[in-house]
Amino acid sequence: MKQGIVYLIGAGPGDPGLITVKGLDCLRRAEVVVYDYLANPELLREAPGAEQIYVGKTRGHHHRPQEEINALLVALARQGKIVARLKGGDPFIFGRGGEEALVLSRAGIPFEVVPGVSAGFAAAAYAGIPLTHRDYTTSLGLFTGHEDPEKKLSSLDWEKLATGVGTLVFYMGMANLPLIAEQLIAHGRPATTPVAVVRWATTPRQRTVTATLGDVVEKVRVAGIKPPAVIIVGEVVALREELRWFDNRPLFGRRILVTRTAEQAGSFAALLEAQGAEAVACPLIEIVPPPSWAELDAEIARLAETDLLILTSANAVDAFFGRLLAAGRDLRALHGVTVVAVGPKTAAASEARGLRPDLVPTDYRAEGVVELLQERGVAGRRVLYPRAELARDLIPKELAAAGASVAAPLAYRTVPPAGGGERLRELLAAGDIDAVTFTSSSTVENFLALAGPDAVELLRQVTVVSIGPLTTKTAERHGLKVAVEPAASTLEAMVEAMVEYFSNRQD
Repeated sequence: MKQGIVYLIGAGPGDPGLITVKGLDCLRRAEVVVYDYLANPELLREAPGAEQIYVGKTRGHHHRPQEEINALLVALARQGKIVARLKGGDPFIFGRGGEEALVLSRAGIPFEVVPGVSAGFAAAAYAGIPLTHRDYTTSLGLFTGHEDPEKKLSSLDWEKLATGVGTLVFYMGMANLPLIAEQLIAHGRPATTPVAVVRWATTPRQRTVTATLGDVVEKVRVAGIKPPAVIIVGEVVALREELRWFDNRPLFGRRILVTRTAEQAGSFAALLEAQGAEAVACPLIEIVPPPSWAELDAEIARLAETDLLILTSANAVDAFFGRLLAAGRDLRALHGVTVVAVGPKTAAASEARGLRPDLVPTDYRAEGVVELLQERGVAGRRVLYPRAELARDLIPKELAAAGASVAAPLAYRTVPPAGGGERLRELLAAGDIDAVTFTSSSTVENFLALAGPDAVELLRQVTVVSIGPLTTKTAERHGLKVAVEPAASTLEAMVEAMVEYFSNRQD
């Protein structure tokens, strides 16, 4: 049997982008992932073929006792498995990673420790608080506040730490916040000392309350801040208002429903997250092949006779090049063919295949393609237009009227995803979605089909965002009120329009 190994990986504090390169590499090689409550579940996508075992612990509820977790790691490694032990923050900073490493060492199990970004450091950075600053303090202390509140005496030396350390960071200290504030004041720390409490650090749910030692307990109570949270005490907290950068972005705190296909949602989500939003993926369309490839394959066989190739989506690009390769041909088959892409995203998808389009209209719609080609003249030319099943007939109809011979074979279809309705209704029923985005008429139609008869009512208090006039027309025809539509039909313009809309809203 092969030798197993356990990687003790620090997953970081919540933002999946903060995992280290080595941590990601070890995670991708894992056969089993044993993960915690504070490890972002998004990271599990990096190990899709691995067995996934949840062992999370929250205050008052342990999914598995620590002793069982230790035994599990040993057992899995003895089976010859590559085990990724995914822990929130850093495994050796209040993460019980040291205990797990000792058990593995004493059992003779090979292991490696992959450090992670500790929650205390990340919470401070994402709240705009430098833990050290030469004009404020050059000393820093990290403490766990997870002690029994009923203890009459704390194991911490309050007299020394109250005035002997510049910045104090308490992990897992929310239940003991009154004790922490009381003891620091009692042992010489001024009641006016700034304090910050940061909940769900580095995620779109991050909330930060600033106060002083004298009033932090009451302010936290009024704000309703619960664990998980980090408590930062020290004069450096006063720098937050000047240095905050994460939670003052224009879409921060907004939960925005992304309805694109699962494969395409990532790029849109990244644009939204860059503006501070939480992108909630709920694909409403799935791209599937046509019932038969015969029509498209026959046109690919006639490329030598073709003058123009029109590509109106990244999906059309994928379908066309997929069938081109299936026919045993490559880019050389397009010699002499003028390639038209409807917009920059379609052009980028084509360029990723090694083909730079010859023409891109300034109006990124079918109307723009038609206008551009009419200006250049298409009479007597043969046009290939691989299309979606529900595509409008504008391009073939208008170009045929201008004298072109147009072949419009079916290249792909859009269908509602299996199980999408339940997920969609759960999200809308929770009432915490700020906006829903529609990037095509198909997403509108499928939303209405999946959400059920009360779909329009569910969106009464939700901002409806449409990528362009055609999608807006479909939404309004079904009784939806579109609040945001960009001037250009691109994802980037869509996000810019949302930023402007929510920046002007008073809520």
